[in-house]
Amino acid sequence: MAATELKAQARTGVGKGAARALRREGLIPAVIYGDKKSPLPVSISYNEAMKHIYAGGFLSHVITLDIDGQKHRVIPRDYQLDPVRDTALHVDFLRIGAGSRLNVQVHVSFINEEQSPGIKRGGVLNIVHHTLELNCPADAIPDHVTVDLAGLDVGDSIHIAGVQLPPGVQPHTHEADLTVATIVAPSGMRSEAGEASATEGTVEGEAKQ
Repeated sequence: MAATELKAQARTGVGKGAARALRREGLIPAVIYGDKKSPLPVSISYNEAMKHIYAGGFLSHVITLDIDGQKHRVIPRDYQLDPVRDTALHVDFLRIGAGSRLNVQVHVSFINEEQSPGIKRGGVLNIVHHTLELNCPADAIPDHVTVDLAGLDVGDSIHIAGVQLPPGVQPHTHEADLTVATIVAPSGMRSEAGEASATEGTVEGEAKQ
């Protein structure tokens, strides 16, 4: 995953008054912390921040912050939005040290639906998890992980243990059989199956009388 670079400025003022003053100037207060160093208050462009937040995956993208010519490799760990206007109010960045590993949410992409017998017969892809929490090297966070639907029939499930992950990337979950998605029968097919089962039960009951 390629790193994004954003311009930032060190700031000395803290507190609500200073934060409001920054927002009036089109900036967002932020802080860089971690890697056994003191927190560093900074400000970033409101427009640039909102562009990356709305693009999706903001909390799983490595960012290089250029602070007055000094580069800091970070990853967004949290951001606060205004509950009414849905605009960014504050961002927390985590420093990335050499050899760091991170737990991040990564998007799941599904391919080869046309090669799934279950979907071709009218089955529906039921996505249980659109993202997976993975433990990744900071320098090798995948943009997405791919699930191949080829050969899957109605009733089949895809579990996290069966998802092919990039080298060095591991699931960050205690559920070895975490279900990512299933191929389920459409309502019409389920109704027919239910009616057939009920008919079989009736016939068996009549036969025993």
